[in-house]
Formats: sequence, C-alpha cells, structure tokens
Amino acid sequence: MNFIFISPHFPHTYWEFCDRLKKNGVNTLGIADAPYDSLSNEVKNSLTEYYKVDNLENYDEVYRAVAFFAFKYGKIDWIESNNEYWLEQDARLRTDFHVTTGLQESQTAAIKEKSEMKKYYISGNIPTARQFRASDGVKNALEFADTVHYPLICKPDIGVGAGGTHKIHNADELIEFYSKVAETQNYVIEEFITGDICSYDAIINSSGIPLFESMTVWPPSIMDIVNKQLDLSYYVDKTIPEPLQEIGRKTVEAFNVKSRFVHLEFFRLDSDRGELGKKGDFVALEVNMRPAGGYTPDMINYAHSTDVYKIWADMICYDKSQEASAYHHNGRNALSLPWHNEYYCAFASRRDSHHYVHSDDEVKERYKNQLVMCERMPEILSGAMGNQMFTVRLNDYNEVEEFVNFVHAKE
Repeated sequence: MNFIFISPHFPHTYWEFCDRLKKNGVNTLGIADAPYDSLSNEVKNSLTEYYKVDNLENYDEVYRAVAFFAFKYGKIDWIESNNEYWLEQDARLRTDFHVTTGLQESQTAAIKEKSEMKKYYISGNIPTARQFRASDGVKNALEFADTVHYPLICKPDIGVGAGGTHKIHNADELIEFYSKVAETQNYVIEEFITGDICSYDAIINSSGIPLFESMTVWPPSIMDIVNKQLDLSYYVDKTIPEPLQEIGRKTVEAFNVKSRFVHLEFFRLDSDRGELGKKGDFVALEVNMRPAGGYTPDMINYAHSTDVYKIWADMICYDKSQEASAYHHNGRNALSLPWHNEYYCAFASRRDSHHYVHSDDEVKERYKNQLVMCERMPEILSGAMGNQMFTVRLNDYNEVEEFVNFVHAKE
C-alpha cells in the first residue's frame, strides 16, 4: 500500500500516524515544505520517503510531488493529512489522481461550509441551531432575529474555531455588523445556544461503523477565550454518555462518513430550549472530518490507555483494530472493563501576558505524579491555546476542577 501523508511534521505529534502505518507495512510517503534536515528523527523514521516542496499551498508543486511518488512506487492508495487546513487540497489531489479512498473534491462543501452542514443535520433529523445566510440581507436578518431572539452568533460560513465570530445582542448591533464587517455575504447567522461543547471523537471504518469513540468536553466560551485572550482548559472524559454516542453515530450516518477519524461537536444544553431540546440534551454544532486539534489525540490515549494512532492505522490497513476491540461489547460502549484503566485527561494552559499565583515549577511539583505533557505551545497555536500547557491524568472530575483552578489562579 502506498500512502501519501501531507504535512507529517505538523502538528508535531502527527508523525505518529505515519509511524503506525509504516509498522503495518505501508509505504508512508511524506510531502511538506520543511527542509529535511529540520525534521525530527521521529518524523524521518516514520517515513519511507520525504518530498520537500517550496510551498505546501502551491498546488502545482504538491501535484508534481504526488506524481513523482506515483511514478516511483506505483498507484497511490491513500492521500491524507488529518489536518483541517489541508482537507480541500487533499480532496482535490484524490480527485486528480483517482484515489477513491477518501473525500473527493465535489464532497468538500458539506464538511467545510456551515450552511451546507445544516442540510445534512436536517435530513438526518439531528437537532441543530436555526441558521440564516447573511447574504439574504439585513432586513431578512432582522426578521430572523425576531423569530429566534437575541443574542445571535455571526460567523464565517467557512472557518475553524472562533476567528471572525461576532456575538450580536440587539437590532442596532446587527445593523452595525452589516455596515462594518466586510464580506458579510460569506457569513451565517445562528441562534445563540449556551452549554458545554462536547465532541464525539471517533474512528470510523469503511462501513460507517465506529471502531473507537470518546468524548472531550470544551468550555462554552471558546469565542471569548480567543477574542479576549482568556485562559483555556478542557478535558477528555473517562466515559462517553449514551446520548452523545447515539447522536454521534446518527451524525456519522447522516454525513455518510467512511474510513475517517472524526471530531463532531455538539452543545450540551444548560437549559431547556423548547423544541430544540431539554437541559442536558445534545444539539449539533459542526462536523470536522479530521482528528481533534492540538494534542487532543494524545490526551485521548492517556485517558483511555490506548493508541488512537494505531487504531486509525489499523482501520486504514485492515478496516478493523484489535486495539479498539475492548471498547465495545455487544455494540455498547464498555470503557469500564477491568483490563482497561480509564482516567480524566485534563489540559490547562497559561498566557505569558498574565500573572499567576503559582509558578510553572510549582505546578510541575504539585502534579509531578499525574503530569503527562508539559511544554510550550507552538506560536501558530498560541492565540487559541495559550503559551504554556500542562496536561495531567486524573481519577475523578473534582480533581480536574482542582487542577484547573490551581493552574489558572491569578495574583
């Protein structure tokens, strides 16, 4: 099998995907714009061969790199990056090289455009916030607001995270949004929903069946964290509740997901919302046809004492995984089986601009027996995720809250 992995060096743990493929006997062929000598030994050793391009965003260059590998190794079986930024380019390359194992160029709108996602949620009878295309004009937007009530969320139809997102509290602010924000035609407007953001993180085989499932709980104020440079914390739960599992699988079916690692986001309502659902119900937010960002795959491993990189590679090679088999019993999630240790894996980060009660060394000393990751965040991720991160493995939720409070305590 010939597998081309785009950008195997970033995020810096993604070489692990390549490593597990290579251990399964796959020709792992890397393409990126980093000089070979700058790659870590882990990246180098995980690849059969590496092709450097001057600019990974230059499609012609990347096309020629794929053509070179096809000439040297024969038919390309897979092209993948597992990275949101490159999903459209991945799909275009698959289409141009007739690689059928993955999303094609014609299928990307459903996973990139929030307005297109809504159609799939509706067809699958999956509860989701009501939405309005900003291109339909301010008059119609005001009528939409009268129906769903303020506040509203205005966000780019195509975009990741909270970048470019606006919270609208009244009609004056909505009119101001239309007058001041360029390219409002590329925005969608949604009713504002409050509650935790819970992601359904799963590895899906070619039949649309999950081989592995997990839940990560994110703060409800992601937009404020980014825009106001607040501290970030989130955690991987030791179990996945049945309602999230069910709506996650329903969403996989609605979007016809095959052979992918997915990160599907849902609100867990913190109050009753009429026809949308009751407090504690899950409501669809958006789909991401790739693993959760940052270090979340590693956190999932620490939480569930597993190896999602291997489960993913086994899915690619064998369409099943022995690593994942202990997580399912008679079709039900069985994370409490005695031969698997389950934990909460919690992340808390700090920003250099803030002053904290406890020094970094004090955090390390207090949690030296639970600390599993501790490092500076890459500059490209620091805006959303902070500058210095600490990640621990804990036994119960009270310990998670205590850890976050200790790391984030301010002077």
